[in-house]
Amino acid sequence: MGDALLDERGLSKLRWRCRRGLLENDLLIEKFFDQYASGLTVRQAEAMAELMDLADNDLLDLLLRRKDPQGALARPDVKEVLEMLRKPTSPLK
Repeated sequence: MGDALLDERGLSKLRWRCRRGLLENDLLIEKFFDQYASGLTVRQAEAMAELMDLADNDLLDLLLRRKDPQGALARPDVKEVLEMLRKPTSPLK
């Protein structure tokens, strides 16, 4: 079930869960959803939800590569979602 696509209800809940207090985080998360929302899997959504349990500054440190995931977050699924969040958007043509 982890590789099943996230349904609309799950996506809506995840978007709500991802609302942050720091504008920088919100901008990166908004870009993530713009780019990946239609293809997110349940596994990726669960990893994203775990990242959202972090404090805003801790999340920003991970997003800006100031720190690497530690402990329970040092898993392949979390690292995959982090790379998706960090990926620059392609320029408009």
